[in-house]
Amino acid sequence: MRWTLAELRRALTLPGAFQGDPVAAALGAGVVVDALWATGADAIAGPAGEAGGELLEGVQLPSCLEFESWLLVARHRVSAAVEARLRQEAVTLLAAGDADQAIGYASRAVAHNPLDEGNHELLVRCLAVSGDQAAALRQVEVCADLLRRELGMDPSPALREAATAGPGSAMASPLGGRAAAVSQLDAGRAAIAAGAVDAGMQCLRRAVTEAAHCRDDALRARALATLGGALVHAVRGRDNEGAVVLEEAIQLAGRAGDRATAVTAHRELGFVEVQAGRRRTADAWLAKAQAIAETDAELAAIFGVRGMNASDAGDYPAAFGHLGESVERAAACGDHRQRAWSLSLLARAYLLRGERGEAARAVGASLELVHEQRWLAFLPWPQSLRAELDLDAGDVDGAADGLAHAWALACQLGDPCWEGMAARGLGRLHAARADAPGATQWLGEASRRCSRVPDRYQWVHGYVLDAAIGAALDQDQPDRARPLLDALAALAARCDMRELVVRAHLHRARLGDPTARASARLLAAGVDNPALHDLLT
Repeated sequence: MRWTLAELRRALTLPGAFQGDPVAAALGAGVVVDALWATGADAIAGPAGEAGGELLEGVQLPSCLEFESWLLVARHRVSAAVEARLRQEAVTLLAAGDADQAIGYASRAVAHNPLDEGNHELLVRCLAVSGDQAAALRQVEVCADLLRRELGMDPSPALREAATAGPGSAMASPLGGRAAAVSQLDAGRAAIAAGAVDAGMQCLRRAVTEAAHCRDDALRARALATLGGALVHAVRGRDNEGAVVLEEAIQLAGRAGDRATAVTAHRELGFVEVQAGRRRTADAWLAKAQAIAETDAELAAIFGVRGMNASDAGDYPAAFGHLGESVERAAACGDHRQRAWSLSLLARAYLLRGERGEAARAVGASLELVHEQRWLAFLPWPQSLRAELDLDAGDVDGAADGLAHAWALACQLGDPCWEGMAARGLGRLHAARADAPGATQWLGEASRRCSRVPDRYQWVHGYVLDAAIGAALDQDQPDRARPLLDALAALAARCDMRELVVRAHLHRARLGDPTARASARLLAAGVDNPALHDLLT
């Protein structure tokens, strides 16, 4: 170690660096570290680095199992962080009206991960907004050809629609001043809440246009934040557009001094990043939201999303802290839907830890609130969690009833996340009934459903893959398990889902990899989950 640190000081011509106990880098402003640019604490600000290649490219130590296990996961994680920073730079510039500069960052994001449709969509949007319609349409065809050739799938409608974007292109003609903008904003909110999404989106776009026409920055910020939230939550496949709209809302809210709108927009951007598995940028947005939040309602929503992010990452102590705070604050301010949402995530965390009594109480309370609020759009999620508890308890008939209802409602809503969770449960149900073909069919359907849009919830995708791999191995079908396992291992590492990384190694051990179980034990050291450690022993 001493020799290596001395060589580093010599190479960097920094005699005062890497000193002390513990060793401190002390690099100063003159040294840029690409990995630190990507994974730094403030992951949504600062100049863009020129990170290329992979972490410690060319380094291999096959005789050191611990290092190789760490490096494999770390390479995926840093690569994802670099991609997230490139995307964030592009979105920020695009929202600020600098589409020409944004193109460069979006292009690098595509080069970094060319099989991610969302990266292509962002680049197409940047090209279209810059006025280069021909280049935008060419990029649409490049992406479509690549996805069909490499993945055997067609792109989502959002890709081609991004090519029609432009300054004001999504907006309607002015209607009649500030009163008209407020009216359209209220009508849009009401329509979205009632499930009339298309009509609501049209009203919200008109509200944005009219607020811009009457030069009311505060009203335009509120309209943009509402539109961005609707794009993220109510319209699948539109998270990229929603992120750009929310960025613009933050900039306008800052100029207008509208703290509440800024809180909402920061939180919604954090939610987008959580679903995509971009942990550090999610934490950065949510920390900014929390720093300016004041009310119980604002903090309850922020802590709920922070708890979701921590739970997805396998950080259960943080998840329980954030979600418990969210439930308490939601109860204090009477926000019953937020309370139901956070209780369902508490139930999921308890379920994953094998603490079924606590899980049953939390999901029961969540379902009670959902029924009281008649919140049908959310119902399939806690229903699927309750059914999973029933399956674990051996109540196959009870699980069947809940899953049938969850599946039917999820399909009616057209929500890929709920469809994937319900179909996963139906796969487990058929496995419990010793119906191997039925289990295989439903788990395959779950994987297709939950990944059919580019802005999928990555944790659900990984959870479905984990169940499908386990079923394939239980049925002694290693050839079916291996490609699923490769997908899970890469996804879990890129999205920093530590528990699923460990489970991927355990699946490899079942396939006969002699080093996989030792790697799983090493990687599980930082995951506080008794159920996971039971699997390891």
